[in-house]
Parts: sequence; structure tokens; C-alpha cells
Amino acid sequence: MNRKWMCWTAAAAFAFVAIGCGSKNQNQETGQEQPAAASTAKKTVDMSTVGSVSGVVKLDGTAPHYKPINMSADPYCVKANHKPVLPDEVVTGSDGTLANVIVYVKSGAEGYSFPTPTEGVTLDQKDCMYTPHVVALMVGQTLNVVNSDETTHNIHPTPTDNREWNRSQPPKAPPIDETFARPEVAIPVKCNVHPWMKGYIAVMSNPFYAVTDKDGKFTLKNLPPGTYTVEAWQEKYGTQDQTVTITSKQEKTGVDFTFKAQ
Repeated sequence: MNRKWMCWTAAAAFAFVAIGCGSKNQNQETGQEQPAAASTAKKTVDMSTVGSVSGVVKLDGTAPHYKPINMSADPYCVKANHKPVLPDEVVTGSDGTLANVIVYVKSGAEGYSFPTPTEGVTLDQKDCMYTPHVVALMVGQTLNVVNSDETTHNIHPTPTDNREWNRSQPPKAPPIDETFARPEVAIPVKCNVHPWMKGYIAVMSNPFYAVTDKDGKFTLKNLPPGTYTVEAWQEKYGTQDQTVTITSKQEKTGVDFTFKAQ
């Protein structure tokens, strides 16, 4: 075998190996790297073993003092509100309990499969405010946006990991139904017509979540035994995490969160 034939053979073998290795992670038509295939084998929750985690969210310190919202840009909004309306950024109850906090299982439930809820979650536009201020739903679950006012609103979520959309909704218009493809805590939503209207949409990968009322209480129900990272999210004060372990049928209480007033 002459030297020229040997060189050609070696080059061809190298090219074959390089092409074969590269084809594992690249689309042959686009050349783009493809994500590795994820295992779809997940277990369902054994309801005979489930427990719960509950607690209270509080604010340590004095809540901010807010001026009433100026709604004079729309006479309907002024007429619809007989009393001054304060922003919903920080809402407290007695003893410093904190509302509008999302408490959810951030990690630890990845090995389970969860059906997408068939019932939608409603976000209302009432008296020129988003009601509730914070809504939570699962990936793929329907968000039903309704307009209870006699004025035109605009719904404009501005996500980081999901598709952005911006839709107008006149009075008596049918509900706007939308879904979100990826988890995201939390998506700001605004009204371009009424700039004081602000809220949040939390999209979850599992059903273990709650949004606190003024009493600050939450319960994460139907948790299988395991160790979880539970996170509390508040729009002004950020997030706090706790590691929580529950055993079969355990109802664990006292998983409290306290945010420091700035």
C-alpha cells in the first residue's frame, strides 16, 4: 500500500468518526445543537401516603405608606371607586401577616407526573384593578381574563420564559383564554390603558402552591413523602427558601416565612 493511499484512508476514517460523533447532538439539516432526550417515566402520587405543609407569612417592620392611586385619567374608574384605592404591592393584616405571597414547592417533586387542571383560573378587571392581584396556575392550565368594568382594558403580561401577548378587552367582551408553556414565578401583567393596573401571574410545574390572603396563611396539600425546597415569593421583598421533609401522612405545621420591611 503506497503512502498516498494510506493518507487518504486515514483522512476518510477521521471524517467518518467526526461526523458520527457530531450527529448525536446536532440537527443534520440546521446544524443546531439539540437537547438530550429526557426520560418520560414518572410516577404518580400515591394519595394514601400524602401529607401537607402549612405556615404563616409575616412582615417584620412597618409596611410602606402608599398614596391613593390617581385614576382621573378615566372618569369611569373614579366613579367605580367610592373610596381611595391604594396599590396592592404590600398588603398586610393583623399582627403583620402578609398577603399576595406565593408559597410553592420549588424543587423535590420533579419525579412525579401531574395532570393539567381542566378548570381555568380567573383574572378579573374590576373597578379598574386586577382581581386578584396575584394569580397562580399550572403549566397548560387556562387563564380566563374577564372585564367586569364599563371601560376598555388592556391585558399585557411581560414574561421572561413564556410568550408575551398584549390584548384589548372592551366592556362585555367574551373572556380571553390563554395558557403558558413553561413555569415562571412570577410574570408581571399590566394594562397599557390604565398604567396603575399591575398584577402577577405565577405559572407552576406542580400543584403544590398557594397565594396568601391578609391572614398570611398557606397550606400545600397532597404532598407525597419526601424532601422539598419550599419558596415564598413577594413582589417587593423577593424570595425566601426552606428545606422541608415530610413523612407519610404527616401534616407539618410551623413552616413560617418572615420578610424584613425595607
